[in-house]
Parts: sequence; structure tokens; C-alpha cells
Amino acid sequence: MMEVVTPSDPAPRRANDPYLDAAVPLLRELVTHLRDARTELREEWARRITASQLLAVMSRDEIFAEATSVYDNYVEALETGTFEALQTYARSLSERIIPRGVETHEVVGIVLLLRDVLARSLFTKYHADFALLNRILDAYEPAANRIAITVASGFVQERERTIREQQEAIRELSTPVLQVRGRLLILPIIGLIDRPRARQLTEQLLRAIRANRAKVVVIDVTGVAAMDSTVANHLVQTVDASRLLGATVIVSGLSPEIAQTLVQIGVDLAKMNTVGDLQGGIEQAERLLGYKVVLTGENV
Repeated sequence: MMEVVTPSDPAPRRANDPYLDAAVPLLRELVTHLRDARTELREEWARRITASQLLAVMSRDEIFAEATSVYDNYVEALETGTFEALQTYARSLSERIIPRGVETHEVVGIVLLLRDVLARSLFTKYHADFALLNRILDAYEPAANRIAITVASGFVQERERTIREQQEAIRELSTPVLQVRGRLLILPIIGLIDRPRARQLTEQLLRAIRANRAKVVVIDVTGVAAMDSTVANHLVQTVDASRLLGATVIVSGLSPEIAQTLVQIGVDLAKMNTVGDLQGGIEQAERLLGYKVVLTGENV
């Protein structure tokens, strides 16, 4: 879309934008007021954040520093009508405060507090001219709404990204691939296996096979009570994929329920190397690798 620039505009703005066309002169006056009153408005906002017990994990100095940055980015967004700088700062702020336990309602709360502080300031300044006050508020409120949405959505997106990373880390910890000896890996699986975890399990195992140049893998499912046909099929595909990478897979600890599921979905049992328990799986794996068990002491 074409952009129109006039000498009096504070920044480039999009053509055919009725909101900006009507609001620019009023927003310019608003921005001037917010910059002139920056010190007292910023201090009032920080005081109200503390009084409302928002951002309680942060010190007063930290709150004041962040309030200063948010305030300046807020005013810049009002002046320019663009939100890129504010979005960047909102993501940066979220990265700093999410690990400290700041919740979504706190971020939304501080933005609404700033909006209230600024609206009260406008009322104090323009209360003698009610018509002008209404026009100023009509120009301010749409911009303030967009700013609030920008900050809140930036926080939510960053929080969702953090949660996804934490879930991925938890999944990796819940399915550790262990190297017992050279070319031998063990993958003990405990708990429910859903489709996302099954996919993650396969990816993690195949990476480990490649990284360790494994020849034999023991997948122990003793801790898995049951799995549906889709996940059982995924287990079979994992065995096939491991074979393509040059590794033989031994599945140990199959429950009667899982065994029945494998039969029901028509698995070619000739392709499945299964043993009763983990110890048996390790013994068979060592035989495949050419190791021999030698008894010593009184058992000789």
C-alpha cells in the first residue's frame, strides 16, 4: 500500500487511513503534552504499579526503569503510528520477566494502569474545554487500544514460546537415551506415550544412533501400561527407521496389552526382536555386539 509523507506529519503514515487522517493533529498535541509531563506521569505510573502489587518480583528501581522504557516506547507509538519498536521492546521485556514468574494479568494490568494515568492527565489538562477533551480522547483511545493489544500479545506469544521450550525439555528428560557401552544404547520409556511424545522419542533416538554410531538399541517399555494402535505403529516405524541407520532394535518389557495391540494392527512379528525384560534385552544386545559374559569367583 502507498505511503504518504507530508512535512507536518511526525512520521510516514498509510494512505486512506481515516483514523490517522483525522487524529494526527490531535495526537501531535497529545504527544507534546505526554513528553512535557513525562517525569510526573512516569513516576505516578510506577507508584501505582507498586501500590497495585503488580510486578511484585521486581524491585522499585527495576519497575521504574522498565516503566521509563515502556512509557517512551508508548509515546513513540502514539507519535509515529507504528508499533515495530514497541513490539520489539515488548518481546525483550517478556524474555526478562517471564522467567521470574510474572503472569499475563500483571502485564495487562500495568498497561491498563498506564492508560488510566494518561487519561486522567488529559482530563486534568483539557477539562475546561469539554469538546476538545472529547476529540483528544477519541484520537487517543483507538491508539491506546492498539498499543495495549501489541504489548499483551507480545507477552503471550513469548510466554507460549517459553512453555513450548519447557515442554520439549521435559519430554527429552522423560525419554533419555542412555549409552551403556560402545555401540549400545538403551531407551527406557515410562508413562503414557501420546502421538507428540512418540514423534519426539523417534527423533531423539535416531539422532542418538547417528551421533553414537550405535549398532544395537534396547527400547524398554516396561513402564508403559498400554498404547493405542497409532502409537504402536509409530513404535514399529521407529524400529524400521533405526534399522535403516544400521542399528538393530530389541524391544523389552512388552505388556500383554501392548502385545495384543501389535498383533491386532498386523505387525510382522518377524521384524520385531522382543525379549521379556530389560536385563534380557541387554544380554541379547551384548551377544549381538560380540561380548561374552565370564563368571568369576565362587561362581566359576
